[in-house]
Amino acid sequence: MEVDPGRVARWVEGFADRHGPPTTTVQEYGLLLAAPDGATAELHTPPGAAAAADVPGFVAAAGAPRRLGLLLARKGAVAVGVAEGTDLVVSKVDTRYVQGRTAAGGWSQQRFARRRDNQAKAALGDAAELAVRLLLPEVSSLASVVCGGDRRAVETVLADRRLAPVAALRAGRLLDVPEPRHAVLVAAVSAARAVHILVR
Repeated sequence: MEVDPGRVARWVEGFADRHGPPTTTVQEYGLLLAAPDGATAELHTPPGAAAAADVPGFVAAAGAPRRLGLLLARKGAVAVGVAEGTDLVVSKVDTRYVQGRTAAGGWSQQRFARRRDNQAKAALGDAAELAVRLLLPEVSSLASVVCGGDRRAVETVLADRRLAPVAALRAGRLLDVPEPRHAVLVAAVSAARAVHILVR
């Protein structure tokens, strides 16, 4: 589950009420809470947040304002932005037509598939240019870069050699987003800052 950083302390209190006071262990991903009844909760440090040794430190680090780069990509659309805390301060969305699948068979189907692939490659090339223009100048001030959308499209964009400094800041989290639009990019800021909690 994804929890807003401002609600993590309350979530941990609820976990303790349901399962008993947990012990806290520092892990590579963040913190592990182990309750006396055997229930565990993994609190994953959000992208760009500092590591912490206890729950109050974790909550403070997760809620602290930080500058995040955002790259959302699908076959025919890309959205790139920079968030300062919870505010989107730089953004650009670009869409290109990519022909859909066709029911035709034989040579026509192959011709349309080639056309679709060429259109998708051109769109992702434009996406890389957009990322170079917006994210590369900001790279020294970014705590992390959070990506979303289609994994293959994101990796194609970040494969551009000029974006190596941006790719180095990429968070392990891939946001599940629909076709990138401005509203989707705005919503991605909250998703990028959220604390991932896994309860077992």
